[in-house]
Amino acid sequence: MTVPAQELDTELTAEQEHLAASRTALRRMRERAEALFATGDQVAGDAYAAETLGRTLSRRVAELADSPDTPLFFGRLRFTGSDHHIGRRHVVDSVGEPMVLDWRAPISRAFYRASARDPQDVRVRRRFGYSGGVLTSFEDEHLDRGEELGTASRILTAEIERPRVGPMRDIVATIQPEQDELVRADLADSICVQGAPGTGKTAVGLHRAAYLLYLHRERLRRNGVLIVGPNRAFLSYISAVLPALGEVEVAQTTLEELIARVPVRGTDAPEVAALKHDERMAGVLHRALWGRIRKPDAPIVVSDGSYRWRVAEEPLRRVVDEARREGLPYETGRERVRARVVGLLQRQSEARRGDSPGEVWLRRMGRAKPVTEFLDAAWPAATPEGLVYGLLSDAGTLARAAGDALTPAEQAALLWAKPARTPKAARWSAADAVLVDEAAGLIERPTGFGHVVLDEAQDLSAMQCRAIARRSEHGSITLLGDLAQGTAPWAATDWRESLRHLGKPGAPVVPLTVGFRVPEAVVALANRLLPALAVDVPEARSLRQDGELVVRAADDLDATTVGEVRAALAHEGSVAVIAADAAADRVRAALAAAGMAAAGVDDPAARVTVVPASLVKGLEYDHVVVVEPAQIVAAEPRGLHRLYVVLTRAVSRLSVVHAEPLPAALV
Repeated sequence: MTVPAQELDTELTAEQEHLAASRTALRRMRERAEALFATGDQVAGDAYAAETLGRTLSRRVAELADSPDTPLFFGRLRFTGSDHHIGRRHVVDSVGEPMVLDWRAPISRAFYRASARDPQDVRVRRRFGYSGGVLTSFEDEHLDRGEELGTASRILTAEIERPRVGPMRDIVATIQPEQDELVRADLADSICVQGAPGTGKTAVGLHRAAYLLYLHRERLRRNGVLIVGPNRAFLSYISAVLPALGEVEVAQTTLEELIARVPVRGTDAPEVAALKHDERMAGVLHRALWGRIRKPDAPIVVSDGSYRWRVAEEPLRRVVDEARREGLPYETGRERVRARVVGLLQRQSEARRGDSPGEVWLRRMGRAKPVTEFLDAAWPAATPEGLVYGLLSDAGTLARAAGDALTPAEQAALLWAKPARTPKAARWSAADAVLVDEAAGLIERPTGFGHVVLDEAQDLSAMQCRAIARRSEHGSITLLGDLAQGTAPWAATDWRESLRHLGKPGAPVVPLTVGFRVPEAVVALANRLLPALAVDVPEARSLRQDGELVVRAADDLDATTVGEVRAALAHEGSVAVIAADAAADRVRAALAAAGMAAAGVDDPAARVTVVPASLVKGLEYDHVVVVEPAQIVAAEPRGLHRLYVVLTRAVSRLSVVHAEPLPAALV
């Protein structure tokens, strides 16, 4: 039935008025929070309470920030007897009645899951169209009548295809049912998402973090939520997503920053780096550390004024054996041994003197020379840096710890040619930092997180996975990646292995194969590479039929590149020129000579960006110009995998320019 235009205009005006009223209500909520923050120190009982209250209110003020370009609500659900607007956060009026329901609320689930086949009591689902934050249109699906637009939704399609300049946006308005199922997985569940390019795996991980914070806020506020990305450019790109959803206290880091205990100033040969990332190194470090413990071979005698306390060899051995069997971190075990030896001395003192000595006496006994000498001989102190330094600088120490796990040639490759005089002076490599973190996990108890989102995880080695496992032992993980995009020498080829190293062997692997961002023509070109990539992943497919693909042979590579960028600038959206790392500066200079300034990858708001191929993973641009695929492939051992990544960064237009023949796998 056709709805009269006048009635449509009336409804659109009413929705626009509701949006304006909702913004006013949100502003009132923020002003109330600001007023409480300003006076919080006057109502708190003490300094600690004032500080805690201040942090809580400050966070609340930040969570209620409003952006005029970001719609407060994007949908509406009409049930029999109730009606709800669905948006990015919960907004109430002056008497506490909801004006907008948070997309994470249980009732909002129907916005994503309801269908004509399963209406879930929804009579009408309405989607809103916006332009620059202004509500301009809406469309209805009468699910109770069997009406469902699906991917034919004009508003849904426009939101998915909207040109992008700047950081990644949230996808709360476009979450699909299969994505929503992953987003709303239970906190206790670890999941692995094998996501083809453009399927929204990164968005799923970020929105799952936001959903879990909504459902388990106090628990996760204590334990923390951690986002781990492949590099700083990627983290900058995704940085706006969670704040747009009102979540401002999620830690975002790279793995290198997470494990940064030593300054990285050195480099390894590729084969040496790969060896240090091998799972066998965990066993080598374990044997090196715990092999330091020795059984006591003599009693100890401690002077205490006019008394002398003696602990025989056998009780000392028993103390060391018991502590070792308890499986504690090494440093905790050492202090446990010290405390138990002091306990043996305390019992002798109590038996002789008839009273219990105080804390001062206990501390003095723990520092007594015979006790510390026994401890240093039986359970020597250790530092992570010192443990790894000892292995890499001394052939005998390495050989004893390696045993049969490493060949003589591998041991020789690991040893530093010219060891530094001290651990502090060592020129640690990035792979050494991973070993130091493994050692730290044996010696100390690392800080754990309630949930970890691990993106672009296909490039994590076994040892890097173990670093994450130590920090999520009692929490859950959302693992995101694409085996076809693995470019590191140790890149994963089977998610089951990665999950084992992460300590979550039972986690399900869920494939996302339907793309909503990368056009079909671009996906089809990239899919030509899959048979050569030696990974078992399903081909990606796209619902986007609109994109444009140009493959252009060039006599003058730089001139052709400049021409493609000029053509891309005639369209709306961001433009990225992706070249082999060694060619990036030359391409940037050619664009500058043509009067087109190009930013680096660290400026996500730039219109034109020149991106080295090694840094493009996880990023998206409306228009991509790929310069000389053959050079990208030749630059590294897994160059075809890198090219697969590069080709799938475009969400509107892709131009491939080449002077050399295209790689055979692509043709």
